Amino acid sequence: MDWSPLAISLKTATLATAITVVVGVPLGYLLSLKWRGRSLASAIVILPLVLPPTVLGYFLLCVLGKRSPLGALFQSIFHQSLVFTWQGAAVAASFASLPLMVTQATVAFSGVGRDIIDAARVEGAREFTVLQRIILPLARRGLLAGLTLSFARSLGDFGATLMVAGDIPGATQTMPLAIYDAVQTGDTRTVVVFVATASIIAIVAILIAGYFSEN
Repeated sequence: MDWSPLAISLKTATLATAITVVVGVPLGYLLSLKWRGRSLASAIVILPLVLPPTVLGYFLLCVLGKRSPLGALFQSIFHQSLVFTWQGAAVAASFASLPLMVTQATVAFSGVGRDIIDAARVEGAREFTVLQRIILPLARRGLLAGLTLSFARSLGDFGATLMVAGDIPGATQTMPLAIYDAVQTGDTRTVVVFVATASIIAIVAILIAGYFSEN
């Protein structure tokens, strides 16, 4: 049995989660504040959850293609296209999982008591110090829950990954893609093994996220 889809899924989900955290935590913090246009920004961030995967994948193809600024920059640095690579799969999965990270981060930051923050400011603490030593530590459990859910979502992405990275065995074929192919060819053993693996990882991720959310 070929285990490369599991290895590709794990490295893709890891990179996707890193991207999601780097982008999602600051976005979550901004959305936890009150400012004009916040509702519209929240709607845009949540959009990948409700868009059909093929639509999201098409948008990403336009953004990541060779003719786009991001695609051209990646091409100039790494001398290869971002499309049809596992890195492209990771970017696609990060867009699909970003709403989960942002939502959890927003809730976590909103739950930090304003009185504690105001007291620190009155004592002369700078904004960066308040963020580093008060806000982030108090919000860390919610952020960890978001990180866990984002990893699980990235691991299970199908539509956007297929559109952006394709289904190349040994290169971009993740577990969800391998399961689809195995169903089409009647490879029951591969289907059962990967379905069980994906299910176990998802259950563990939900339990971990629940633990962080409740404690």
